[in-house]
Amino acid sequence: MNIPDTELPRIVIVGGGFAGVSIAKTLANKNVQVVVLDKHNYHTFQPLLYQVSSAGLEPDSIAYPLRKILKKHNTSFFRLAEVEHILPEQKEIQTNIGNLKYDYLVLATGTKTNYFGNKAIEAHSMPMKKVPQALNIRSLILQNFEKAAVSDSQQERKAALNFVIVGGGPTGVELAGAIAELKNNILPRDYRDLDANMMQIHLLEGHSRVLPPMSEHASKKAEEFLKKLGVNVHCNTFVQDYNGEIVITNSDLTLESKTLIWAAGVTGAPVNGLKADALLERANRYKVNQYNQVEGYDSIFAIGDIALMETEVYPKGHPQVAQPAIQQGKLLGKNLLRLVKKQTMKPFTYNDKGSMATIGRNKAVVDLKYYKFAGFFAWFVWMFIHLMSLVGFRNRVIVFFNWTYNYINFDKAARLIIRPFNK
Repeated sequence: MNIPDTELPRIVIVGGGFAGVSIAKTLANKNVQVVVLDKHNYHTFQPLLYQVSSAGLEPDSIAYPLRKILKKHNTSFFRLAEVEHILPEQKEIQTNIGNLKYDYLVLATGTKTNYFGNKAIEAHSMPMKKVPQALNIRSLILQNFEKAAVSDSQQERKAALNFVIVGGGPTGVELAGAIAELKNNILPRDYRDLDANMMQIHLLEGHSRVLPPMSEHASKKAEEFLKKLGVNVHCNTFVQDYNGEIVITNSDLTLESKTLIWAAGVTGAPVNGLKADALLERANRYKVNQYNQVEGYDSIFAIGDIALMETEVYPKGHPQVAQPAIQQGKLLGKNLLRLVKKQTMKPFTYNDKGSMATIGRNKAVVDLKYYKFAGFFAWFVWMFIHLMSLVGFRNRVIVFFNWTYNYINFDKAARLIIRPFNK
C-alpha cells in the first residue's frame, strides 16, 4: 500500500463521508499518522444529491477530492481502496490493494440502500445514495421525456411520464418537489409537443404522514407544498412489487411507471471481521459505547451512520444524518489524541441543531429546538446552511451561481444525457 513506516501511532479511517472527513480534519498535522481509505476518491455532499438527480446541479458541485482535503495534512495519506476484512487480533485490515497495520481503527463506512429483502424492487428500482446513481436518475428522467416525445402510444407516454418515488422522508420529499419543478417549468418549454399535465409524480410513504422524523407542523406544511406543486401524496402505502412497468402496493393503488425511485430507507454498511455481537443485526450498525468504541474492542471505533450509541434520549441510536457524524468525528479525533497521551477520553453528547427539508422554490420547512417555521424564510435558511456546509470555496461559488440562475430563469441548466442509462 506504500504507506511510510513511522514511530507515530497510525490511525486508519475507513470512509470519506461526513464522519471520516470530520475526524481527519481534527487529526490534521498532529503527532499521529492518519490513513484515509475510501472506494471513491471524493467526498459527496449527500444532502444535495437530489439536485443532481433532477438536473439542478452538476455532480462536481457537490463532490470534492479527498486528496485535496488532505493536501496540507503532512502526516495524512489517502488510498483508493475497498476494505474487505478486519483482523482485530493482528490489528490489521485487508483491502483490495493490500494489507495495512493500525494502532487505532475508525469505521466510518456509512450506509447503503435498504430494500427490506424485496429482490424485485432491488432489481428494477433506482436508488440514490451515490453520485453515479444520481446521474443515472437524471439520465433516465430525461430519456423518458425524449421517449414520450416520439411515442405514438398514449399508454407508453403515460408510463414514461409517470414517476413514482418511494419514501416520504427528506430525500423523497425534496426529490418529489424538484421533479415537480421540472414538470412545471421545463417540460412546457422544452417539450412543447407534449401535454405537461400527462406527467404525474407519485410520492408513497408507509407512515401516516410525510417527513415522519420531523414535527407534525413540518409534515403538514410539506404535504401542502407538495400538493400545490402537483405531487400526488399517498400515505400509509407500501410497495409490495415492481417489475419495471407496474407498481403494486398494499392498497388498491396500482401504477404504471417506467421509473420507480427508491428512497425508503438505509441500512448500515459494516465490514467483515468483527465479532457477531458487535453488530446490531436489525439495524446493521456497530454497537458503540459513549466514546464510540465498538463493543468488545479497545482500539476499534465506529462513528456516523454505522455507529449505534444507545442513550436515554436516543434509545435507538442517533439519527443517521450529517450532524451526529460530524460531531462524533470531531470528538473522537480529540479523544484519540488523549489516548495517545494516556489521558481520559470524554463521552459524546449530541447537540441537536434541528432538521429541515426543502420542497421547492420558496418552500421549505425547518424544525429548531424552540421554533418551527415554513415557507420563504425557511427556504432561505435551508439554502444558506447547505451552501456554507459544502466543502470547498469553488463548490460554494458554483452552487450559489446555479441557484441564482435557476431562481431568476426558472431553469435547470444541467439537463444533459451525458451517459445514457439502460436498465
